[in-house]
Amino acid sequence: MQQSDIGIVGLGVMGENLALNFERNGFVVSGFDLDPRKRDSFAQRTQAKRVRAAVSLADLVAGLHGPRRILLMVPAGSAVDRVLAELLSLVVAGDVVIDGGNTLYTDTHRRIADLDGSGILYVGTGVSGGEEGALLGPAFMPGGDALAWPIIKPMLQSIAANADDGQPCCEWIGPGGAGHFVKMVHNGIEYADMQMICEAYWLMHELLGMSAGAMSDVFAGWNQGDLGSYLVGITADILARTDGETGRPLVDMILDTAQQKGTGKWASQAALDLGVNAPTIADAVFARTLSAARQERVAAAGLLGGPTARYAGERSAFVEKIRRALLTAKICSYAQGFQILRAADCEHGWSLPFGTIASVWRAGCIIRAKLLEDIRRAYARNPDLVNLLVDDHFARVMAQGHQDLREVVAAAALHGVAVPAFMSALAYYDGYRSSRLPANLLQAQRDYFGAHTYERIDRPGSFHTRWNP
Repeated sequence: MQQSDIGIVGLGVMGENLALNFERNGFVVSGFDLDPRKRDSFAQRTQAKRVRAAVSLADLVAGLHGPRRILLMVPAGSAVDRVLAELLSLVVAGDVVIDGGNTLYTDTHRRIADLDGSGILYVGTGVSGGEEGALLGPAFMPGGDALAWPIIKPMLQSIAANADDGQPCCEWIGPGGAGHFVKMVHNGIEYADMQMICEAYWLMHELLGMSAGAMSDVFAGWNQGDLGSYLVGITADILARTDGETGRPLVDMILDTAQQKGTGKWASQAALDLGVNAPTIADAVFARTLSAARQERVAAAGLLGGPTARYAGERSAFVEKIRRALLTAKICSYAQGFQILRAADCEHGWSLPFGTIASVWRAGCIIRAKLLEDIRRAYARNPDLVNLLVDDHFARVMAQGHQDLREVVAAAALHGVAVPAFMSALAYYDGYRSSRLPANLLQAQRDYFGAHTYERIDRPGSFHTRWNP
């Protein structure tokens, strides 16, 4: 076989499907995994294709033409460091190493610094789309050594998803760990988006007593309008599925504990480190944490009182309120995500292309949605937009929908249904639109017990008061 165009290290679901995607688009691919069973499975699945299973990392590298392009699809953390350590004796200056895992962006910073002077072109790229996206077209968010971009651009863009306007969902994000940071924020928004959809489902289930089939029809209808998105679409599919063993809706047979891999937590931690208000993303992470405490919740349910979870109003009107509440809450979560990006851009000097990021997220990735085209247009109108909420289009949408969000949150609170993402989105909106907040009292409290001083509204400077003479 001729020498390969790209080598993929790590032949799990994502690595294997990306290999098939590259091959389908005209590239010769080599793959390697430490697990011989995965190598064998890879060889069997790729029979009669321009793909070879390498028997070692050295074999994989030797089979690549220069400049070598090596994509790492191994678990984030120490596994990446181990592969890199072995690769360094096999690659030469000008070769490109791409980390396509969900790596913490600070690790990408570190690895780039460690490779400084070696001539190895290191790229940290976010890859989103799951199993199907990897095979049919994911979204890529590459960043790192800009000299690598002309070498990898044709390959990555050829296998990436295309938005409705034909643009590939793969563009250069920026230097250092910018690509992995953007993917981390993507996942933070994903956490919030999923949680809010779950809250919309739960409100219909708990307050309106709707069946899974009826809710599936609602989500399917929403997917045809301004809420159209991958996540809303799969929610309709999930709610329509019946369990073959019991005949009940399959969703009702699934344990109510959610797992997480850490990227939502990282996004929340980054927001705190950067001094950015991102409560909806953080509350989505905490909602998963609370779901994991199932034994405690079951015990508390028998001890702690609350109101009856039944809504007495007209069903269809309330469902429409939930739809508009979901739209406005989603806008708030996207606004928070882009605020994290903006703060990181100021901190690291990446010159992030915010409109391009929205464009890349329009297809292929998990949070792909019609809403992202509106976000792309907002940044096209004003690349220096301080917050999505103050864009004319989104300000109008929020003006039309915030009352519905208030009524849905109020109904949930009055009927004892937890909707933390909806509630925090509303608090975020109201806090951001407030010209004055009670932090004046907070500053007085800090000065009272810690002499931390405060500022005044009538003249500059720092002041201290002896509050308890």
